[in-house]
Amino acid sequence: MERGDFDPGSHGTGSAGPPAASPQGEDALRRRGESMHISRGTGSAGPLAAAPLPQEGGDDAQRRTGVFLSFRHFFIALQFFTRIPVTGRLADWVGFSPAMLRASAAHFPGVGWVVGGLTAAVFAGLLTLLPAQPAAPWVAAVLSTAFSVWLTGAFHEDGLADTADGLGGAVNRERALAIMKDSRIGSYGAVALVLALLCKAALIALLAQAGGLLLASAALFAAHVSSRLMPLFIIRTLPHVGDTPQSKSKPLAESIGNAGVFTGVLWWALAMGLVVSLLPALHWFAAVLGALLGLAWMWRLLSRRLQGFTGDGLGATQQVCELAFYLALALAL
Repeated sequence: MERGDFDPGSHGTGSAGPPAASPQGEDALRRRGESMHISRGTGSAGPLAAAPLPQEGGDDAQRRTGVFLSFRHFFIALQFFTRIPVTGRLADWVGFSPAMLRASAAHFPGVGWVVGGLTAAVFAGLLTLLPAQPAAPWVAAVLSTAFSVWLTGAFHEDGLADTADGLGGAVNRERALAIMKDSRIGSYGAVALVLALLCKAALIALLAQAGGLLLASAALFAAHVSSRLMPLFIIRTLPHVGDTPQSKSKPLAESIGNAGVFTGVLWWALAMGLVVSLLPALHWFAAVLGALLGLAWMWRLLSRRLQGFTGDGLGATQQVCELAFYLALALAL
């Protein structure tokens, strides 16, 4: 993820992802704030890294295969895309290999379960504790948004800014890719980032005012899961076009098979089933449709301008689909 990518590229420094050997793989996880959309220009805002992860091999590898393999892939994705550390005996059990890191892409929506669930809990807690005033939903929305940005190390926000910088102007494909690798933020990126955060907070506050605390909290959870499913379809249908020598995270999400997409859809279906069981209503279908429209728009943009995807593009896709989910839900109420 070029400087802030959701996958291949370089989050803030133009470098990312894990190399082939175990020490480099550990180092990539330790520096994913630089390698994936994080630390914009400074390379210092990345999520906390876990303790060194051992390479699997021999009997150790056989012990770790089987029914718990998906859980290990999930923990790798969680460690890579959040500040939540995977350390000690858990890290030893999870293990590490480039193949496992690639497989962890299928669990992006699972990361959304954690990020969305914690963000929804923060929002609900704040709105419950704050005085019952008209500004309370806004305060809760802003602070919960800030929490989600902190928890993910601004991975996806950085990708959005990079993509806006690269594709905002009328430049050719090569120039756009070069701009997206630049660690500095430009005017397009700054405007896109500010507007996205403002719209996100405003829509969450609106959902709380129009639908109540439970609906807004459920929307936060569902939006984080749904928006992390959408990039998988881009990975599945478009080629990766990042600079291979510089995109150390290329193996993370260069491609994904049907089984990986199915795993992601399963994470999403379980989340939406939970939400619909709590609040049965047709407006959830409108919200998912909004996210799909956001995906279609980003797919067309990346296909037309870059003839493929970069990590930054995947991060931007997550942000656009999350916003589209909130907007469509608000319009359907």
